[in-house]
Amino acid sequence: MCRLSAMVLVLVPLAASASDWPTWRGPLRNGLSDETSGWSDSRWLAEQPAWSANVGVGASSPLVVGNSVYTLGRSDGHDLLRSLNTLDGKERWSVRYKSPEYARFHNGDEGFYSGPSSTPEYDPKTKLIYTLGSDGDLHCSNTTAEGKKVWSTNLYDTYKVKQRPKLTRAPMRDYGYTSSPLVHGDWLLVEVGATRGTLIAFDKKTGKEVWASEFKDEAGHNAGPVPMVIEGVPCVALLTQRNLAVIRLDAGNEGKTVAAYPWVTDFANNIASPAVKDNFVLVTSAYNQYAMCKLKITLKGAEQVWQKPYPSKVCTPIIHDGSVYVAWQKIRCLDWETGDQRWEGGSIGDPGSCILTSDERLLVYGHNGKLILVETAKRSPKLFKELAAKDKIFATHAWPHVALADGRVYCRDRDGKMVCFGLAK
Repeated sequence: MCRLSAMVLVLVPLAASASDWPTWRGPLRNGLSDETSGWSDSRWLAEQPAWSANVGVGASSPLVVGNSVYTLGRSDGHDLLRSLNTLDGKERWSVRYKSPEYARFHNGDEGFYSGPSSTPEYDPKTKLIYTLGSDGDLHCSNTTAEGKKVWSTNLYDTYKVKQRPKLTRAPMRDYGYTSSPLVHGDWLLVEVGATRGTLIAFDKKTGKEVWASEFKDEAGHNAGPVPMVIEGVPCVALLTQRNLAVIRLDAGNEGKTVAAYPWVTDFANNIASPAVKDNFVLVTSAYNQYAMCKLKITLKGAEQVWQKPYPSKVCTPIIHDGSVYVAWQKIRCLDWETGDQRWEGGSIGDPGSCILTSDERLLVYGHNGKLILVETAKRSPKLFKELAAKDKIFATHAWPHVALADGRVYCRDRDGKMVCFGLAK
């Protein structure tokens, strides 16, 4: 087996099933699904939800593994990890630990969020699940033992992390920890943002620190690091408060910096995470940058390919088959090679997330729970074409990303209301 093929296999999660949604943005953290949209003869979703539940306040997205849905939210002064039955939404088990409504150094925008924002991370190999609360509580739980605690630590206490600094003329913001952990081999990679290292690798079974990155920026407000391969070398891309950083993961070079590209946003609000395709990365912000930027990454650093005024606020872009899709205010399709816009349309507001299905359709979620099904550029190269929509599912922001697994669509709002829709039959 060639070196590149071996490295790619290392970066592919060991999914328990092809229909699972075991990590943020799907099995490969890229928003692509092997499932179909369910669209047939002008029918899409079932008229009524299969079930609904309250999973606690927060912006954490659901995970789906086998017949279990895992959710993280805040309720009655605790962060609550729940395992629900995919068929009826009934609770299988739950675990809770005390947590504040906001992180200890929180500052600003309290009316728009509360509770955990980080999406859990499931490891199919060990069947352990990892959660990160806004106040830095990192927990490892055993899903085969009704969520029994395996290990835990608090990032603020352990690494003496301080409040994020004010870097632009805009008011300073600090929402605590928002980034989703990432399992890589025997490690759990966490964007800690400490003077010891921006990225810390923990032993995923014991919680002991294995290494810290030489990069030492403060953590950003984004949804998590993304794996990539650069010239056969496994790496991870993440957005700190100051830079896009690409960090090596190969033996003997763990934590070393491959590239750093300056990317400072107002309020430290680069909420959308890096989008990765081969050795290219997209970064985007709707704040002071008001742009989407494509970067080519080599082991010698980062080089800008293009920058265009088509930003995103919450939605991380999807890259597929020569196109880029993003949902902020409108739904847009850009040319991957040039960054030029191919089409735009619809209405989605500030919240936004996308899933691209195997039958070349885009499932978009935003506003206060608005689900839209849209044709991709392969089916509609020049025009935005909306096939169906289901609006006003909730009354508050749809910050959590939507999930698709085994013919069911799972969506929730920031108040903790969650519904599951089956695809029409």
